[in-house]
Amino acid sequence: MPYAIRIHETGGPEVLRWEPVEVGRPGPGEALLKHTAVALNLIDTYHRSGLYPLPALPHGLGVEAAGVVEAVGEGVGVGAVKIGDRVAYAGAPGAYAEERLVPADRLVPLPDGIDDEQAAAMMLKGMTVEYLIRRTFRVEAGMTVLWHAAAGGVGLIACQWLAHLGATVIGTVGSDEKAALARAHGCRYPLVHGRESFIARVRELTAGKGVPVVYDSVGKDTFEGSLQCLARRGMLVSFGNASGPPAPLDPLVLSRLGSLFLTRPTLFDYTASREELLSSAAALFDVVRSGAVKIEVRQRWPLHRAAEAHRAIEARQTTGSSVLVP
Repeated sequence: MPYAIRIHETGGPEVLRWEPVEVGRPGPGEALLKHTAVALNLIDTYHRSGLYPLPALPHGLGVEAAGVVEAVGEGVGVGAVKIGDRVAYAGAPGAYAEERLVPADRLVPLPDGIDDEQAAAMMLKGMTVEYLIRRTFRVEAGMTVLWHAAAGGVGLIACQWLAHLGATVIGTVGSDEKAALARAHGCRYPLVHGRESFIARVRELTAGKGVPVVYDSVGKDTFEGSLQCLARRGMLVSFGNASGPPAPLDPLVLSRLGSLFLTRPTLFDYTASREELLSSAAALFDVVRSGAVKIEVRQRWPLHRAAEAHRAIEARQTTGSSVLVP
């Protein structure tokens, strides 16, 4: 019987349990997937802690993985996936498992040149970057943008992709080591938290104008400052809560600071149809295979040691992408 990491109650990393699970055969529209690599993401800790409630407990964690299709159910048509396909996905929690059932229309076939660990490490993060910088706010050559957590898994992909587009990236990081890492991946101006005001530095670097867009996955600690970094009619893209959720916002603040825009997007809403999903993945695969964006798996843990991985990511001890190996 396959094993999986599940939680029976919310809390700290200690609530993670490694236990046998009954997977069963795929039903209509489903595929049975044998995982080869599972991604570690901050959102996994939000599900574990209860910040983002799961539908019911006990429940699995993990939203991103790669593997091989072992079986398909009825209704999985031609042009979808078939037995033996290498695939990856980013979707509903439950990826911390040796095997699982997945809706076949959420699986993306992997092209040659993309290995399983790369795929597991980049689907959620890479497609997040794609929709943020190409569709939520379309960054163009010559723009200057602010990206918080520039040395994280999403941040390193974003810095490379933005530099490839011809944008200048100002990024916040937590240490000198992370500053060097972000700079090596295309961040022109890495700023270390606590050493200087990112608000003042952004204003200095933009001759007082501010930036047209701020990408903020940190949340509470940076949210108000992010608004102050925006140019008139700029957009704050809030897409994470690494430091906790921001305080409620009075909409009048947006007008006082220059008719600003605020959005809280999710990957699911930008990949809701299969066409959008495949288009987003194809754009990601293109920049990775071209060499413009490199996916670096910088940490690995055996899947059954997921609690250690959670402690590391919550302590901000990780950089870039991390995977759990079944």
